[in-house]
Amino acid sequence: MADNSYRAGFACFVGRPNAGKSTLTNAIIGQKIAITSNKPQTTRHIIRAVLHRPESQLVLVDTPGLHRPRTLLGERLNDLVRATWSEVDVIGLCIPANEPVGKGDTFIAGEIAALKATVVAVVTKTDLVDKETLAKQLLAVTALGEFADVVPVSAVANSQLDTLVDVMVGHLPKSPQLYPDDMLTDEPEHVLVGEMIREAALEGVRDELPHSIAVLIQEIIPEDGLTKVYADIYIERQSQKAIMIGARGARLKEVGTKARLQIQELLGTKVYLDLHVRVAKDWQRDPRQLRRLGF
Repeated sequence: MADNSYRAGFACFVGRPNAGKSTLTNAIIGQKIAITSNKPQTTRHIIRAVLHRPESQLVLVDTPGLHRPRTLLGERLNDLVRATWSEVDVIGLCIPANEPVGKGDTFIAGEIAALKATVVAVVTKTDLVDKETLAKQLLAVTALGEFADVVPVSAVANSQLDTLVDVMVGHLPKSPQLYPDDMLTDEPEHVLVGEMIREAALEGVRDELPHSIAVLIQEIIPEDGLTKVYADIYIERQSQKAIMIGARGARLKEVGTKARLQIQELLGTKVYLDLHVRVAKDWQRDPRQLRRLGF
C-alpha cells in the first residue's frame, strides 16, 4: 500500500490475571479469538488477532497473565510474556475499574516502564462501577506511572472500544499492511480448537483443577459437511480424572457439547467431537511432557 499515512503494528494488553485482557481482545476483533474464563492463567498460548481498518492494521497479541510461577509451565509462560512485550509497539496496561490498584499492578507497571513500547493505561470493566468510583480509579491509575493515554472501557457494554483502538493505532508506526485483508488470526486451526475444548473443560471445575488441564488435538479430519475432531484432555492425577469425567460421564458430555458448538462456529461445518481424558502425572513440572503438550 503506497499511502504514507497507513499505520500497522503490534499491540498487546497486559495486566494481572483476570483483568479482562482476552475479553477485550475478542470485543475489539468482534469475534472469539482468545478464550476467556474467570479462572486466572486461562491464556497459555500467544494468539495474534488482526483488526483491519481502511487506514490501519492493528495486530493484537493475546498473552498469558504475568504471575508468580509455581511450576516449570508457569516459568515458561512468564518467559513467553516478557519476550512478547519486548517486541510490540504499544502496550495496554489493563486495570479493572472495580478493584483497587494493587501490588500486582504496580509490579507490572514497573516491568513495562523500561520497554521501548508506548504504554497506554486501560481501565477495564467500567460497567461494574458508578461514575464517582470510576473517577477515583482513573486518578489512582494515572498516579501509577507515565502513560501516553488513559482510556476507560467496557468490553461487555461495548463502551469506548473504538476510542481505545483510535488511541492505540495513533501510536503505531507508519508501515505497509502486515497481513492479508481476510486474515483474522495467524493461529493454526488445531490450536484454536484445542483452546475451545480447554475453555469448556475449565468451566465449573473445582479450584484445584484449572491449571492441571491441557488439551492435545490428535486429529482433525474434514469430510463432506462434517469435521471429525479427536482430542485428549490431560490432567495430572488419577483423582482428577473422576472429577473431569463426572458421574456416569455427565461432565465430560457437557464439556463436549459446549466445545462442539464453539468449534462449529469457528469452522463453519458440523462437528463430530471425540474426547478422552488421560493422566499425565505432574505434567506442569516435567520438561518432556511439557514439550509433548506444546509448551
